[in-house]
Amino acid sequence: MWLLVVTAGLPAFAQQDAAGHPHPVTGRESEGRQPSHPNVLFIAIDDLNDWVGCLGGHPQTLTPHLDRLAGSGVLFTNAHCPAPACNPSRTAILTGISPHRSGLYSNRQKMREILPDAEIMPKTFSRHGYHSAGSGKLLHYFIDAPSWDDYFPSAAKENPFPRTLYPDQRPVSLPRGGPWQYVETDWGALEATEEEYGGDYLVAEWIAEQLSIGREQPFFLACGIYRPHEPWFVPEKYFEPFPLKEISLPPGYKADDLKDLPPEGKRRGPNRYFAHIRKHGQWKAAIQGYLASIHFADTMLGKVLDALDSSPHADNTIVVLWSDHGWHLGEKQHWQKFTAWRVCTRVPLIIRVPKGSPGLPQGTAPAVCSHPVNLLSLFPTLLELCGLPAESHHDGPSLLPLLGDPQGTGDPQGRWPHVAITHMADPGSYAVSGSRWRLIHYAGGDEELYDIESDPHEWHNRATNPEHASVIERLRRLAPTSFAPK
Repeated sequence: MWLLVVTAGLPAFAQQDAAGHPHPVTGRESEGRQPSHPNVLFIAIDDLNDWVGCLGGHPQTLTPHLDRLAGSGVLFTNAHCPAPACNPSRTAILTGISPHRSGLYSNRQKMREILPDAEIMPKTFSRHGYHSAGSGKLLHYFIDAPSWDDYFPSAAKENPFPRTLYPDQRPVSLPRGGPWQYVETDWGALEATEEEYGGDYLVAEWIAEQLSIGREQPFFLACGIYRPHEPWFVPEKYFEPFPLKEISLPPGYKADDLKDLPPEGKRRGPNRYFAHIRKHGQWKAAIQGYLASIHFADTMLGKVLDALDSSPHADNTIVVLWSDHGWHLGEKQHWQKFTAWRVCTRVPLIIRVPKGSPGLPQGTAPAVCSHPVNLLSLFPTLLELCGLPAESHHDGPSLLPLLGDPQGTGDPQGRWPHVAITHMADPGSYAVSGSRWRLIHYAGGDEELYDIESDPHEWHNRATNPEHASVIERLRRLAPTSFAPK
């Protein structure tokens, strides 16, 4: 028996099982037939800054699979997160609504309390006839089960994490400094295979299995890779390429980097984590753990990309890879996230579009784009690429013009008219990232200005220099003027 499912202009056939539920046909049954709309493989890597080979953030990082994906699509080197924390960033990406309009600014808020009726990306694609499935962390520690057609682990449990091996006795590397310390700030090599470890390995296995299934219905498939989110425990072999004695400190670290900051910047820079880590002589060991976790995450990405390459969907799938925010490892005397500095707002973003996609029939050629973009643009971009109707409440501009012309050469002025805005936890505090300049504005009025062209690590605050007053004013005008209450 066959079921004709009619959705907004996109009919899709699916075979029914004995209970009357549609299920995908096998690759053999669907051989020679492709969905009329492209599939979407949507990959999130948690807490990843620019320590990626193709972004040059750290000389010792090992990311061959991220690099090969970048070499086959458009690599955005000036991409920024909507917020420098998991919850507000992921909420903004998955809903298309900026924090300054939603009022969701921090990890302590709950998405469905703030936005009870917002439709997230998988639900929108499902409404338009796609099969929406996901695995791993995509929202902030919950799944939002009604928004998915399938999920691993079971969506009903609202826990996005499969079994993961951790040491029996913790902490392993960093003693607890007090109740202020996040319990997962810890790291170490595990004597375990990937299968024994579980975690992202199980996520990658499940995603690979989904990719092997032939379908007549297009799919939206989301893969949430948790590492390098803390704790940095991964199998021992991922530590081996990074001998502790050879670890390099972060290239962006500068001992006196706070001296030219305004009071609010000086307040937000130093934190107890970095001082505590240095006190216990664990700075290089922590960097080693972060590099090992990135290496592990990249290997899991490789499993997913290999599965796509050998699947029936290799030539009809849009691939998007992003991270929710960056991460400090001592820069500005800071550890973790939550700041508006570039090390925390700048993220990897790669988009690869196959030929024949409705929004971009020629697909993407390998390219590098340095124009400022924000992850808020992912939702409207994917809708346009797939030939689906736009949603009027989305805040970000579509990236389609840059995907078709990454250098902006089709514009006589060579201009992309947009900047990227990153919102901090307190309404009215934000960063504006342009092509050359970055402005950090704190709600109380303090400001910082950086020339990224000559100062990529933001070591020299130029906000007090009168000759740059016009630059500050121009960037201020591009920022929001009203902010939803928190």
